[in-house]
Amino acid sequence: MAGKFELYADKAGEFRFRLKAGNGENVGSSEGYKAKASAENGIESVKKNADLAERFSVFEGKNDKWYFNLKAGNHEVILTSQGYSSKQGAEAGAEAVARAADGASTDDQT
Repeated sequence: MAGKFELYADKAGEFRFRLKAGNGENVGSSEGYKAKASAENGIESVKKNADLAERFSVFEGKNDKWYFNLKAGNHEVILTSQGYSSKQGAEAGAEAVARAADGASTDDQT
């Protein structure tokens, strides 16, 4: 099921986006970008790379939670997950990104 990207400005004035699954759950978020166009390019990069399993890395954080990153072809992180209680949860979250990004619309909240 296609999800939705939410493009917004944070309190520091940087542009960010988050990807929400079809059920409304947040499945990943971006870093801050100084320019709105850069955040929009980040969204396009997620769409392009989300169906490539080799672009995801799953790792355990220092807080005993599991995370995943989605990286672009240049190895830059373009989407980071929330913390999961298990490695399997993070892997399932990465799979959810591929489903949600396919055909996702963008809700520009700026």
